[in-house]
Amino acid sequence: MSYVLILGAKSDIAKAVARKYAENGYDLYLVARNSNELEAFAQDITVRSQKAVKLIDLDILDYDSHQSFYDQLKEKPLGVISAIGYLGEQEKAQADFNEAKKIIDTNYTGIVSLFNIIANDFEKRKSGFIVGISSVAGDRGRKSNYLYGSAKAAFTAYLSGLRNRLYDAQVHVMTVKPGFVATKMTADMDLQEKLTAQPDEVAEDIYKAQQKNKNVLYTKWVWRWVMLIIRNTPEFQFKKMSI
Repeated sequence: MSYVLILGAKSDIAKAVARKYAENGYDLYLVARNSNELEAFAQDITVRSQKAVKLIDLDILDYDSHQSFYDQLKEKPLGVISAIGYLGEQEKAQADFNEAKKIIDTNYTGIVSLFNIIANDFEKRKSGFIVGISSVAGDRGRKSNYLYGSAKAAFTAYLSGLRNRLYDAQVHVMTVKPGFVATKMTADMDLQEKLTAQPDEVAEDIYKAQQKNKNVLYTKWVWRWVMLIIRNTPEFQFKKMSI
């Protein structure tokens, strides 16, 4: 069997990614808190693709459980994809550090803890792929979500360093930077239709880019150019903007 490990498997993007990899012949480890909530989804994938789907519980903030979680996988995965994310509330996080810490730890520290363990195994095996779903929010801090953005910026830098470290071991690391995506997490946001992707579009982009060993993926592709403009706006002007 050829397992792909999908973290944060209850998210809309993760579900779309799971379907895409199963369609293309991969078995799946679907990992999430209360993973039993995915039983109907897993059964549907199994019926449609005839691939093995195993559900595993994991709390990404329970760092002490990460090594034992990975050790108990009888068949180690060919690759791992993290769709873990927590947008949080910016204003609440400014006043309550517990919220700020949850944003930082969910989007960065927890994933790094587990990725370090997986990376060490892949490096020894000299094979595998690691895909981290970061965000365009990490390309430049904005007042509306700079705590979330700063955690994603740290994750992007981590993936860049991991890609550099694992290159000689023939382990590929890909950074995914979605813009707006129509998911449960963004349901209350007023998103621009032309800049907003559907989860299935993101999954298609991720699968194709991973198969081609791309290093950084913006999805939708237009976000590469949107963020180029935002990154290169002079600071004296950018700090006055409300975006």
